[in-house]
Amino acid sequence: LVGGAFQTEHSDMLLGYELAGYLHRGPWRPVWQRQGLEGGGVVTGSGGAFLVLEQREHAISRGRKIYAELGPVISGRAKRRQGELDGEIAALLSQAALPNGELLTISGASGAHTATAAEKSALDANPAIAARGFSTLTGHMKEAQFPFAVALAALAVERKAAYPAFDPATEKPFNGIPRTVLATAVGYHQFEGLALVNAAD
Repeated sequence: LVGGAFQTEHSDMLLGYELAGYLHRGPWRPVWQRQGLEGGGVVTGSGGAFLVLEQREHAISRGRKIYAELGPVISGRAKRRQGELDGEIAALLSQAALPNGELLTISGASGAHTATAAEKSALDANPAIAARGFSTLTGHMKEAQFPFAVALAALAVERKAAYPAFDPATEKPFNGIPRTVLATAVGYHQFEGLALVNAAD
């Protein structure tokens, strides 16, 4: 069982975000549309996701439904002050050996200006990627962000249905049946990661 949750107001975290200049100010905007606006771009939210990770044989022996298979999980830590973030995200995408064709991507983008701009640039560089920034709907859930992305990806492949654009002004449509979904998490301050989630059949 792995996962995380970010619940209640967490005034301590709000203070930390504010002191570091990460909180968005002014009217609400979708996660991809906060660049250049006042504040740091992060809108917090509450939520959680917990995943049972086990071998296929173990799940079958317990009579459990298999929602998806977790493919490669790749992480990194760019030296952001030295301008390495763009290259690190591109390297992670390259290491993942993305499948050919349209690729639904569940992005845990936080809205933090530097991290979100770098992730959007990397995803936009691949015309096959149709990203869904779920923080537009949920807000940023801190340590729950990546397991939440993986859970959404697993549900998409299990149900054989893509999510509609959460921000139609900036997110491309996805018209196929998702058999592999990319889940990403580029931390607002540090660390980067992604995982491929594949159909179980």
